[in-house]
Amino acid sequence: MARNSPALLAWQSGALGRAVVAAETQLLAEVCDDVFGLELLQLGSWGAGRELMQSSRVRRQTLIAAAASEGSSPDILANPAGLPIQSGSIDAVLLPHCLEIEPDPGAILREADRVLLGEGQLIALGFRPWSLWGLRAAASRQGYPPGFSRLLSERRLRDWLTLLGYEVTAARHYLYGAPSEPSADPRHSALGMLRRGLFNPLPPGGYLLKARKRVYAPTPLRMRRRERTRLLHGLTHPST
Repeated sequence: MARNSPALLAWQSGALGRAVVAAETQLLAEVCDDVFGLELLQLGSWGAGRELMQSSRVRRQTLIAAAASEGSSPDILANPAGLPIQSGSIDAVLLPHCLEIEPDPGAILREADRVLLGEGQLIALGFRPWSLWGLRAAASRQGYPPGFSRLLSERRLRDWLTLLGYEVTAARHYLYGAPSEPSADPRHSALGMLRRGLFNPLPPGGYLLKARKRVYAPTPLRMRRRERTRLLHGLTHPST
């Protein structure tokens, strides 16, 4: 299923989709209060407009998507796997389920790493395969939400980030509920999705990972005093 398909847009505009996006918006506000800088880049449209970035403390927010959709007007239309962005120029990158809906998640993650500054931060949202949400995605012919037939586990994303030299600084689970249409106010449902209730033993259906791009400077090698003396002594006598 293509990005920004009518089925996915219809799901996002429904009661459950609005509740999920509202919960993720609140979660991002709680977890990303220490994300600062000049440039925040969101890859892929998710929700209506730019609501996921509305509480960001980064000075400028840019939304990049492959195509425009109803209720969302990207700042730049581009393939997330080939960003028209200078390398090492972005302070933070937000990936709201982008790695699950795109055909090559590894290429997108490498591209996000390319544009991030050293010590920049990457925030990713995903659905957990081993949950009621993941089981429904596997059982549905179109996936669930529509187009999400190949979910990326938290463990695999952690492995990829480690290989790229990132340090995971925060991890949160959410979506404590079944993937069914809520009957109450979506804002009230969003609060229930973020916290495990006393009468809600279900495993979480979503996860958030925040990671920092580490840049390690090479450590100069220091010779022992005996080795340095031997080297200098050898230099004073030319070899035959």
